[in-house]
Amino acid sequence: MVMPPEAPSRVPAQLMTGLGWVGLIVLVLLVGWTAMTFRQQIATVWPQSASLYSALGVKTNATGIDIRDVSYQFKNQDGQRVLVVSGVLDNQTTRELPVPQIRVALIDDDRHELYHWNFVPGVMTLKTGQTSKFSTRLTDPPAGARHFELRFAKAGE
Repeated sequence: MVMPPEAPSRVPAQLMTGLGWVGLIVLVLLVGWTAMTFRQQIATVWPQSASLYSALGVKTNATGIDIRDVSYQFKNQDGQRVLVVSGVLDNQTTRELPVPQIRVALIDDDRHELYHWNFVPGVMTLKTGQTSKFSTRLTDPPAGARHFELRFAKAGE
């Protein structure tokens, strides 16, 4: 008696397809986890990625240096009103970083910028874990200024 040839089994093909999908899902999850876990390091090395993280609602710092403990006060010096803005720069990365200029913008209640200035914070670089205090002054700030924004200046600003 002659037996008909056996039909090729579909189980290995379906198994391979399923394993392929599982592998792809694991790979996508691994890339996503890595991108979120190491977002600060990625943004420091590749500053353009900061806008992608921002669009996703995730905070990053492309410079790698945090501006913290910011405060302001008005003083009277030689009969003129003086705005003093101060704070601390903090390098929390694993490498020494250059310190860019800082930009201060004075804003009115309608969120319009009235005046801005850039200043050099007093240190050229910050080593790993190093902090540095900064302070800047503006004589006779605009009367309509109600808020201020502080950030690192972009190239050409």
